[in-house]
Amino acid sequence: MPRLAGNIKLKAARMAAGYNSQQALATAMTAQGLSVGVRQVRRWESTNPPWPHPDCQVVLTQLLSQDIEALGFTAPDGRDGQRPDPIRRRFVATAAIAAVGLATVPSQAVAARQPASVASDFEAVTCSHRRLYWSVAPATLHPAALAHATLGCALLPETAGATRSLLAASLAETYLLAGRIEFFDLREPDRAQETWLRALQAAGEADDALLGSAILAHTAFIPGWAGERDRAAERMVAARTYARRGSASAELWAWLDAVEAECETRCGNTRTALHLIGHGEDILAAGGEHENPVWMDWFSPVRLAAFKGNTQLRAGHFPQARTTLLQVLDELGPESDKQRTVIYGDLAAVEAATSNPEEACRYALLALDQLAITWYATGMDRVREVRRSLTPHQHEQCVRDLDDRLYGWGTTVSALAR
Repeated sequence: MPRLAGNIKLKAARMAAGYNSQQALATAMTAQGLSVGVRQVRRWESTNPPWPHPDCQVVLTQLLSQDIEALGFTAPDGRDGQRPDPIRRRFVATAAIAAVGLATVPSQAVAARQPASVASDFEAVTCSHRRLYWSVAPATLHPAALAHATLGCALLPETAGATRSLLAASLAETYLLAGRIEFFDLREPDRAQETWLRALQAAGEADDALLGSAILAHTAFIPGWAGERDRAAERMVAARTYARRGSASAELWAWLDAVEAECETRCGNTRTALHLIGHGEDILAAGGEHENPVWMDWFSPVRLAAFKGNTQLRAGHFPQARTTLLQVLDELGPESDKQRTVIYGDLAAVEAATSNPEEACRYALLALDQLAITWYATGMDRVREVRRSLTPHQHEQCVRDLDDRLYGWGTTVSALAR
């Protein structure tokens, strides 16, 4: 498919910030005291966007959390207001790469110097990182993924055509993975937001709607986990729009239901969440004609059941949650050690809620055993939530034994270091 026309960087940043239309961004800028209409935003998102007025630059960078060059704008030369020549454009693009990690220069402005094989070579490392995520410590894999992304950013201006699109898609997946580590493993949501924005920009370069859908859905976790339902819902609308555009598989559609269900659960809307999960189960049962993307290895029917068990827990349906989670535990494969810590934590929470502190502590200790092998911040969060719920039983021996493990030297230092 041909690359999308227009200023992809600005479009991607606008979508990632939650402004699903050009009018929404114009309205937000007007609320900051500027006179900006949708026609002006349309001009900025065109193939040759005009350099924004200084006041508009300030507001654009504040609303979209990126430097003006990273939003796809090229400064005039400062003398006659005309755009710089190709040599100066290349210099500006190189500076933008160093500043934000993704080339802003159009593919036609720089002669391709890399062979077509560069895309498949880069993709091979991306695929390796995808598999390594399930076993390698996040603090070890994260720098490697970012270094790989830096290489991709340097190579992108030296490619063109199909090679550029393939390279950009792998770069988007690399940034998506780095953001997943930052959000789920390291608990750095602000950093993940910036990384996922770069992923979305790279997906725009590749014109890969399915990757765009996955990235936008991941960004919904950030407001969703913070209880900001409206912002999460806006991002899910965008994610579903891209999924339709890219002819999504049944698995991707079901995962979008699961993501939205988790956001609804964390915002206290468990009935809506259970309805979404039921819809996802129906989609998986019916199947579909489109193949699942190879990069979407984080979801399966058993993962959907894990979402369901957590929602049942938070809804107070404890017997149902116990049954669902025990079944998930039986069906998880050996590559799902990170998910296993979350299931142990949820089972511990079920037992704590039903006044069974000994069994709750047993599951929490199992989670800590697994966390000692494969760190996962989301799993540790579950254990800490369980320990807080066990406060009425804190003088019992089983809780004291849990405290000895939870606050041992190794566990405490590791948690603080992360």
